[in-house]
Amino acid sequence: MFDLTLTEEQEALIKTARDFARSEIAPVAGHLDEEGKFPQEILTKAFQTGLLNFEVPEAYGGLGLSCLTHSLILEEIAWACCGVNTTLAANMLGAMPLIIAGNEAQKKKYLSSLTAGKNGEPVFCAYACSEPDAGSDVAGMRTKVEKKGDGYVLNGQKRWITNGGVATWFTTFGTFDPKLKHKGITAFVVDAASPGVKIGKKENKMGQRASMTSDIVYEDVFVPKENLIGEEGAGFKVAMKTFDRSRPWIAAGAAGIIKRSLDECRAYSLERKAFGVPIAQHQAVQFMLAEMAIAYETTRLLCMKASWMVDQGKLDSIVSAYAKAYGADAAMRVTTDAVQIFGGYGYTKEYPVEKLMRDAKLLQIYEGTSQIQRMVIAKNLLSQEK
Repeated sequence: MFDLTLTEEQEALIKTARDFARSEIAPVAGHLDEEGKFPQEILTKAFQTGLLNFEVPEAYGGLGLSCLTHSLILEEIAWACCGVNTTLAANMLGAMPLIIAGNEAQKKKYLSSLTAGKNGEPVFCAYACSEPDAGSDVAGMRTKVEKKGDGYVLNGQKRWITNGGVATWFTTFGTFDPKLKHKGITAFVVDAASPGVKIGKKENKMGQRASMTSDIVYEDVFVPKENLIGEEGAGFKVAMKTFDRSRPWIAAGAAGIIKRSLDECRAYSLERKAFGVPIAQHQAVQFMLAEMAIAYETTRLLCMKASWMVDQGKLDSIVSAYAKAYGADAAMRVTTDAVQIFGGYGYTKEYPVEKLMRDAKLLQIYEGTSQIQRMVIAKNLLSQEK
């Protein structure tokens, strides 16, 4: 039964994340955004506080948290800065193919490296799937895989890879033959220090600027056979199962952004006066605040249901697509209204709402655009039996 009651452990973890977000992240979020700076110091503190690698199983040193608990924590982080939130989530995104389809040796080596860290500093990984001409169309990827000796050789380019410039290893995908589409795609784990791996420049993004996004180029990169994830030709399924697991996290980020927008607008509307009264007394503003509150409750509930279904093992559910599509679109709508409520001030960097608006836009793009989510939903609806 779907139950909204949280355990004492969940409440404690949420409080830890909330306190960390408000004390460590929120005060410097504007500076990180302005400078486009990767928040290494904050991420080190997060790692030492236990706010990283949430769903890595306990057998490999992780907390082994449920998707639901993970999502509730990410909401708190996103309230302070969605760029930091994306960085934390990206580590789990990179780890997820191994959790889903990796063998025991791979999990011990790579997942344990994340939880152990190095000299008290976090170790990062990345999920390298998207390409210059294959973002939402995963089956259209062109990174070439060839067998060579006791392993494989990769040649190709990955684009828009979060944590790409700081990762020590990647879970990545290539195809034996682009003509085979999804049937030729195979998953691997690649060490970033492997000869032939080159990291592109850090992208200068519109929003979520604290997260590190870059290209990864493979030039005759040898990957030993033991780094094959699952079976040859099964990579597309691994990629899709990973997205099914991760889409609730995007909805969690949306919930955090929406809640921050509502909090900022509520406080501002009670202080700002127009026509002799606080603007909170004007019905036009009240309606926008009400819509924000509705959007927050709806996004959070969809996120919780999608996360809960993941925890029940229902990875083929379209609820994750519901949560991602609705949450991303709602966050964009709410942050646009937040800028409107703040008026001219909202268009400046003096207040955080313009950053919230820029950060929200990416939610509609990464891990499957809002349009792709609708295609996924429609395909599922049309394939159902009467």
